[in-house]
Amino acid sequence: MSEAVSPDRRVAGRPARREHVPLGILYMMGATIVFAASSATSKWLVARYPIGEVLFTRTAVALLSCALFILPYTGLAVFRTQRLRHHVMRSVSQGFSQTFLLIAFSLMPLAGAIAINFSAPLFATLVSALLLKEAVGLVRWAALLMGFVGVLIVTSPGAETFQIGALFALANAVLYGSVTAAVRGMTATESAETLTLYQLVLLTAFFTLLLPLGWISPTPIDAAWMIFNGISNAVGQYWWTRALHLAPASAISPFYYLSLIWASILGFAIWGELPTISLGIGSTVVVASGLFLVWRESNARQAATCAARE
Repeated sequence: MSEAVSPDRRVAGRPARREHVPLGILYMMGATIVFAASSATSKWLVARYPIGEVLFTRTAVALLSCALFILPYTGLAVFRTQRLRHHVMRSVSQGFSQTFLLIAFSLMPLAGAIAINFSAPLFATLVSALLLKEAVGLVRWAALLMGFVGVLIVTSPGAETFQIGALFALANAVLYGSVTAAVRGMTATESAETLTLYQLVLLTAFFTLLLPLGWISPTPIDAAWMIFNGISNAVGQYWWTRALHLAPASAISPFYYLSLIWASILGFAIWGELPTISLGIGSTVVVASGLFLVWRESNARQAATCAARE
């Protein structure tokens, strides 16, 4: 918390923003490691317990962990916001997207599901063009098309190789990308603490609705893994949000794709999932397309800023 702004400024609705690119990159790299660990733990747990139970315990533990860490510094003032509708919209979308992602984990290799999830920025750009009427030139359309080709390569949609889990992974990417396009400006007015706590509170409430669909009392060892899953998810969410506050997206986004490397390592170590040629080629195409779109957006913003100053 030493690099965060003072509590009174964090929750005043207009948090001070300092660019600190090296620290932002470190936060993002750390987030990819704990996110990969959380994803692997969720995949392992969902094979033994109902999806609703895994999602609820993960978010409930994450909420408790973040509350114990954040509230002593901020108090309840952290919940002051003028963008409650955006918080709800973001959390509902993430509730469905996380459900779809866990279903994908249960049906397909870990690295494949995460690779498809990397197409979310492509859908964010597509939604911005179709719904927000943002200008998308021929070059960006070409990048979108190449990204979708990469997704098709990863999913291997042949009659004998297609996996139903890929549809759930793709649905997760669509939802995540759509809500990103709708609320991508929230970090300009909301602190990392406010964004994190609102998300976890609303997601915990959302996943509570899934508990009647099934509950199995966990063994002590599995309960410990559930606690680890929640804590790692909390740390990942907070570090990821801090990274966005500390550095421009164009500077830290490339490091988010390290998640695929960690997921591939964990998938092989735990389940013996060997990366396929199609996964390698498709992932490269998806990542390259996403990075190109981030680079183009960054250049467009810089050009607009320079034009406004002139």
